[in-house]
Amino acid sequence: MAGSESGTRLTGPVWFLAVTAGALLAGIVLHVFGARTAGDAAWAAGTAVATVPAVWWVVSGLRAGRLGVDAIAVLALAGALAVQEYLAGAVIAVMLATGRVLEDYALRRASRDLTALYERAPRRARRYAQGVAQEVEVGLVRRGDLLLVPTGEIVPVDGVVTRGGAVLDESALTGEALPVEYARGDAVRSGVVNAGAAFDLRATGTAEESTYAGVVRLARQTQADTAPVVRLADRFAAWFLPATLLLAALAWAVSGQAVRAVAVLVVATPCPLLLAAPAAIASGLSRTARRGVVVKGGAALETLGRARTLVLDKTGTLTVGRPEVCDVVAAPGFSAEEVLRLAAAVDQMSSHVLAAAIVRAAGERGLGLPAPSEVEEEPGVGTRGLVEGRRVRVGKAPAVPACEWMRAQRARAALDSAMTVWVSVDDRPVGVILLRDAVRPDAGRTLRRLRTAGIERVVMLTGDRPEVAESVAAVLGVDRVLAEQSPAAKVAGVRQEAGRAVTVMVGDGINDAPALAAAHVGVAMGARGSAASTQAADVVLTTDRLDRLADAMDVARRARRIAVQSAGAGMGLSLLAMSAAAMGWLAPAAGAIVQEVIDVAVILNALRALRPARGTRLRLDARTDALIRRFEHEHAALRPPLDLIRQAADTLDQPQALERLHRLRDFLTEELLPHERAEEERLYPAVDRLLGDPEATMTMSRAHAEINRLAGRLERHLELAGPGGPAPGQLDDLRACLYGLYAVLILHFTQEEEAYFSLMSG
Repeated sequence: MAGSESGTRLTGPVWFLAVTAGALLAGIVLHVFGARTAGDAAWAAGTAVATVPAVWWVVSGLRAGRLGVDAIAVLALAGALAVQEYLAGAVIAVMLATGRVLEDYALRRASRDLTALYERAPRRARRYAQGVAQEVEVGLVRRGDLLLVPTGEIVPVDGVVTRGGAVLDESALTGEALPVEYARGDAVRSGVVNAGAAFDLRATGTAEESTYAGVVRLARQTQADTAPVVRLADRFAAWFLPATLLLAALAWAVSGQAVRAVAVLVVATPCPLLLAAPAAIASGLSRTARRGVVVKGGAALETLGRARTLVLDKTGTLTVGRPEVCDVVAAPGFSAEEVLRLAAAVDQMSSHVLAAAIVRAAGERGLGLPAPSEVEEEPGVGTRGLVEGRRVRVGKAPAVPACEWMRAQRARAALDSAMTVWVSVDDRPVGVILLRDAVRPDAGRTLRRLRTAGIERVVMLTGDRPEVAESVAAVLGVDRVLAEQSPAAKVAGVRQEAGRAVTVMVGDGINDAPALAAAHVGVAMGARGSAASTQAADVVLTTDRLDRLADAMDVARRARRIAVQSAGAGMGLSLLAMSAAAMGWLAPAAGAIVQEVIDVAVILNALRALRPARGTRLRLDARTDALIRRFEHEHAALRPPLDLIRQAADTLDQPQALERLHRLRDFLTEELLPHERAEEERLYPAVDRLLGDPEATMTMSRAHAEINRLAGRLERHLELAGPGGPAPGQLDDLRACLYGLYAVLILHFTQEEEAYFSLMSG
């Protein structure tokens, strides 16, 4: 791969190829028509044209402290001119120009411009002067100034909340999806967004001293410190160049003929390196693009193929990156469906991220939402409105003395690391909705695929609390967890890992941009990721699927392997031809043609990287893919009603217990059990064939048997129950049956989604 990028800009690869190819063709035509002198002149001109940039590439390499294979090309071109082997020189010139075109296509690095990160920096602040908030340049803010931070605006400097509470979207700094509440006296950082009501802030530093300014400086510094990957050709050149020069010198010394040395240099012109490696890498870039992965240059792909450590941000990478309703708990006298329906009715008029999650959950459960009236939203507090003649309030806990039920729900939310949204009717708390950022269904299988592909260590970085991070890590089998990490700490963590092995960092937020630039390869979740992380990354996943990273690593490793094979085989053949040239069996012109044949062979081999390969992904036929999609859609529809099981267990001692149990039985017999039977009869045999193991789904079949057993036990309990409900002697066993059924189904659904449904092609 000849020359530096500056050389490319100096000569222009396409122009270079056009001139050298034109000179070669002109010389051939002139020789055919008998104008041998003019033909030789055309070839000599093409050779001379190629010599100038080739010399420049050698000089550029020497300035950078390396002497690469470009030196062989310079010696071959100069030698061809010296011994008047003009055809050989013209052929070498075309090969060099072709290599430059391929290199320019395959290895042009995308700019790591972080303009989105820089442009987001606060520029204005609202500073109080004589009790009135006036807009000023953020650079004029000093320590001790009192500032107003309106709803939706970025906190301009670090400070302390002095009036009211603050609800802040900290995703720019921590990457966490859920807003965070701050009370009076709490310190807040610049760069976060006010997601609640306006509040007053006492500045504790200037804009230059602020947290966000530090993130920007860190990104610039990290970007400047990141060195380019050493080219594949230069690693081979460490031994190929001296071996070539030694053989050429011996051929000249033994034979006394300079033409033999030129023949050796001509045959040794490193086009297998100049052409095969870029062709394989360019083919790999094409393959990754077809899988929804944009790799910014061949160097990034080649480095990705050598990665051994994977560092991942949690939110939006291992998790879905948005809050989802994980449970609805109704107060005594209410049902979970009614609580969710009333909350969603009011929240459908709100644009808050939590409101959107609640409305989405109601839609998934098929709940009809009545139209609210007199809706009012108080930022940072909640939304209230009139629904079916009742005043419904959704948001913070109501200002009433906490009862035992409320204390229990707060404890449960803390244990589950969930956020709470309280629902009140006529100022009486009737339920609480728990929300959490769920783990991606494909995360577990993807990490296993990546380990199969060569990743030896997986590290999770997050700005979230340790207990939340550890719970995610335990599910996914992460090797190391670094929680409560600031952007600076994330960069330090990535650099520490990069010092041990070739490291890939995956993230999706502005706060991840410096860490992405610090890794050997930065990967951005581009579908919902920030512009800054996308620009800072070497690889961008254009679809919101983590498994595409495993696809990219499969392609990268295969492309690199083919590139090395092609270059190695090409050089091996070149060494044989060089030996023949040293013995006088190959003249320079014939040697150039032999070298061209070798080039064609290695390039054809390199283009194998264009063909799809199995890698670590299982290849689905269309029928199996459609079958998996069908059952995945059924799963999505059946998941919300599973809450009926736990609700029935929670309310066994209430008056409507028997009615709930009959509704649950109808759901099981009419929807759930037919789905499980269909999986057993159609899905599992197809998966067994796909995996090539007739016992691959045995544990899932065992779960089906347990589900059927517990459903049958519930049926017998209903047969024994009287008109007033289950007898007191039945309650303990019935409650254990229901909780057991719920636990088995949740685990079973999760296992199927991770093990089977994540196999779907995207």
